Amino acid sequence: MIEAHTGSQVRAAETPFLERGDGPALMRRAAHGLALACARRLRERRGKVAGARVVVLAGTGNNGGDGLWAGAELARRGAAVLAVATGDRLHTEGEAALRAAGGRVLFLGGPDGAGAAGRVLAADLVVDAVLGTGARGGLRGAAAALVQEVLDGLPDGAGPEVVACDVPSGVGADTGAVHGPVLPAGTTVSFGSAKAGLLLPPGEALCGRVVTVPLGLEPALPAPALRRLEPEDVAALWPRPGAGSHKYSRGVVGVVAGSATYPGAALMCTRAAVDAGAGMVRHLGDPQTRRLVCLTSPEVVASEDHPAEVHVQAWVVGPGAVGDPAQESRIDAVLTGPVPAVVDAGALGAAARAAADGALGPGKVLTPHAGELAQVLAWLAALGVLEEAPEREGVEAEPARWAAAAAAATGAVVVLKGATTVVAAPGGLLLAQADGSPWLATAGSGDTLAGVMGAVLAACAEHPDAFAAAGPWARGENRFAVAAALAVAVHGQASRLGGLGPVPPTVLAQRVRDVLRARS
Repeated sequence: MIEAHTGSQVRAAETPFLERGDGPALMRRAAHGLALACARRLRERRGKVAGARVVVLAGTGNNGGDGLWAGAELARRGAAVLAVATGDRLHTEGEAALRAAGGRVLFLGGPDGAGAAGRVLAADLVVDAVLGTGARGGLRGAAAALVQEVLDGLPDGAGPEVVACDVPSGVGADTGAVHGPVLPAGTTVSFGSAKAGLLLPPGEALCGRVVTVPLGLEPALPAPALRRLEPEDVAALWPRPGAGSHKYSRGVVGVVAGSATYPGAALMCTRAAVDAGAGMVRHLGDPQTRRLVCLTSPEVVASEDHPAEVHVQAWVVGPGAVGDPAQESRIDAVLTGPVPAVVDAGALGAAARAAADGALGPGKVLTPHAGELAQVLAWLAALGVLEEAPEREGVEAEPARWAAAAAAATGAVVVLKGATTVVAAPGGLLLAQADGSPWLATAGSGDTLAGVMGAVLAACAEHPDAFAAAGPWARGENRFAVAAALAVAVHGQASRLGGLGPVPPTVLAQRVRDVLRARS
């Protein structure tokens, strides 16, 4: 499992070390890890470090100091190192170390500053050490102009290897928000712990491979601000039947999906729940859709019942359930009831209204994409639950912020779907999964995810300690967020099974089954 912290959490853990005078030792440790990562990239790029052209973009603070010390180590290994100072000064000891190792220094505001962009573009490797985790906003002034000039001059598919020091300058270390021009990194070397912003969109796309360098302060770190499940976590946590299990103990999923206009959503959702291992799947809907569901998934029990008339451990409501008063009535009953539920697509508006009225029942998991979340937030603002609501672009710029805001306002888990899917629980737990293929961006993919999520939600609904193996943080109400993240991870892994390429949702459900069998 990847655990990430905010910059302030890491700085707080550093404080006792700094008070004891261990600051220089921490910097040297960080710089050594940074230099090793740079040397590794140079060997991969050109076979050796000696003779390489290295440019260190150095800010005025400790981040710049890390870069300068790393530059000094690379210079001692034979690299030609040039530090470009983006401010009016440099970290004193770091500058002295670089010069002593044979490195050179160029001040961006000095007489040679006009040629800095060309030197960056001609380098084999660039170390981005301008802004650190304490920065607010992005690059400004001459530094911003330099990076923009470099970006404009980069040839397609080429250019220097970029290694970011702790975080790419301009990417929010805590949020992943992007401010101004950012030099995309092939590798980001993070100190003490991965920073949360490195795993969150949109900044994650600019970070490349994230390498964490331990500093010795890790035992002093608090609980992480963000977690990401890895394949081995999914294999360990996914609910599996035992010798004494039966179809009811494995979890019954009720599905309120589909309509005469959109029957396909019900077919994909129910099939996915079956293939994800639900003990039993029940579908409630109109006669035509029920008939199609039974033809494609004969193990599904389909009826025209009302939710109050059937017993399930979890519901999935909303996919394709549009323009059907009977389905809308069923959705309202599920939303205000006590049974956990995955709330998707056509049920999100009703969920926002129920939350505003204080009637949204426990264990609800909302699964919007950015546009749908913007609409949910707008409804919540109009109903007086939130003070402000962004447009879709605002959600995409700060997805973790707005997913957490929606979770706090509704009391539900919010799964903000995207290339990186953010899972926010009302108690503050945050997960981010980036398992999926870009080919998942297709109609019906969300219906399949909803069915998978319903299956794992049903399996854990009556078991508060279902995911206790992950740690105390995964127990109790947080298990619903863990269940959602597990479903997102398996759905994403299924999209990559057998290589990248088109994955129709009708095929995706079967691949979910294949992923789970391979992980058993």
